[in-house]
Amino acid sequence: MDVKSHVTAEEWAARTDLAAAYRAVALFGWDDLVFTHISARVPGPGHHFLINPYGMFFEEITASSLVKIDLHGNKVMESPYEINPAGFTIHSAVHEARDDAHCVIHLHTIEGVAVSCQKQGLLPISQQALYPLMSLAYHDYEGVALNPEEKARLVRDLGDKHSMILRNHGLLTCAASVADAFLFMYILQKACEVQIRAQSGGVELTPVPAQILGGMSQAAKTVMRNAGGMLAWPGILRKLDRKDPSWRT
Repeated sequence: MDVKSHVTAEEWAARTDLAAAYRAVALFGWDDLVFTHISARVPGPGHHFLINPYGMFFEEITASSLVKIDLHGNKVMESPYEINPAGFTIHSAVHEARDDAHCVIHLHTIEGVAVSCQKQGLLPISQQALYPLMSLAYHDYEGVALNPEEKARLVRDLGDKHSMILRNHGLLTCAASVADAFLFMYILQKACEVQIRAQSGGVELTPVPAQILGGMSQAAKTVMRNAGGMLAWPGILRKLDRKDPSWRT
């Protein structure tokens, strides 16, 4: 089926942005075979969402291959692909509770999982860490995400934050756009990379002074020029096009 001719222009734009996010995650080496997910809400009045076809590598995903589902994980548009129900348990909880969470990214990066295993979590030891620390939540591990009762606890722990460390599990970000959610994940992941490498030196670490953390909100707006993720997103798309533009199909 020619998916593009069967969806609105707004949905197709959402599909291309989401496909780009999958490809970018693969490009940066953050993927975990087929076992993590990025979801995005379909523009419009229906509570429909796009997610990856289960079994497809992130580097293979295209705008057309994304599966459109409802909040219960049921397909609402014909597709030859299935989804991972465990994967959408986490995503559906966030989408349902947060009207501003149009995109949810959940990853199992090595550094992200490593930090999630540390009792103190993300440490304020780098400039990279200061951005996610402005809006960071934690959720304790409850096993593979198949229990629908966990959703309420995950939503409670997330609150109004944009970034979350799932203890013993990995990282999660959410935002009103794919571009913003990706930028939040990029910075959170970089902060985790820095932390693990700094700790590997085996010496005492120097924390950033608390008063500097308190002034980060205005600094972030200045650095991002109030454009958020859109400051870097067009460049990421150009990078993907140079490598392989098939994600757009």
